[in-house]
Amino acid sequence: MNLIIFSGPPSSGKTSVILKTIASFQAEGKKVGVVKFDCLFTDDDILYEKAGIPVKKGLSGGLCPDHFFASNIEDVVNWGNREGLDLLITESAGLCNRCSPYLEEITGVCVIDNLSGINTPKKIGPLLKSADIVVITKGDIVSQAEREVFAARVSAVNPRAMVIHVNGLSGQGAHELGTLLCSKEQNIESVQGMKLRFSMPSAMCSYCLGERRIGEKFQLGNSRKMDWKENEE
Repeated sequence: MNLIIFSGPPSSGKTSVILKTIASFQAEGKKVGVVKFDCLFTDDDILYEKAGIPVKKGLSGGLCPDHFFASNIEDVVNWGNREGLDLLITESAGLCNRCSPYLEEITGVCVIDNLSGINTPKKIGPLLKSADIVVITKGDIVSQAEREVFAARVSAVNPRAMVIHVNGLSGQGAHELGTLLCSKEQNIESVQGMKLRFSMPSAMCSYCLGERRIGEKFQLGNSRKMDWKENEE
């Protein structure tokens, strides 16, 4: 079974891209399943079910979605193998600038959209910087010049990644993306011992553990203060 990890900012078009890409796999007779990771709510699993795609979803609640992903990915792989999938796709939304669910030995795809702002590629950190493939969506809404500038900004942040444009509505570019994803044949039976490409936040603070009170005496563990002298210069 092949395993592909999709991630990207919320509302960047991940689900639409995945659905269009899976359609090209289904045309070739391959069985593809999806596990959707999110924080508080998602109904994307309904879209996958309507398309006849085996799907499971996991909501992290108050836990960081990346920690939730790392805690559950082995069980996810086990499910995919029990289902007899040829390809398993995980989908996760990057909710902060430190999100990075990619594994070193597994293809990682970042989906980012042209409407998110020209400086967005510089803002989303390892989610983009450590991806193997970057999919840019919503190119039909902006001009050719804007598409080219945005793509150049993406390549400047991650020069080693393959950049591809996909239209989540028409499916244009989805077949090419599917071809890229199939170029690396794998037989993933387990991800035990594999490493994340980028470390998660290095320590826990009191707010991570449920503290709600404001004040230095309640700020335990990992914390950082702004440098006000630097800001005044």
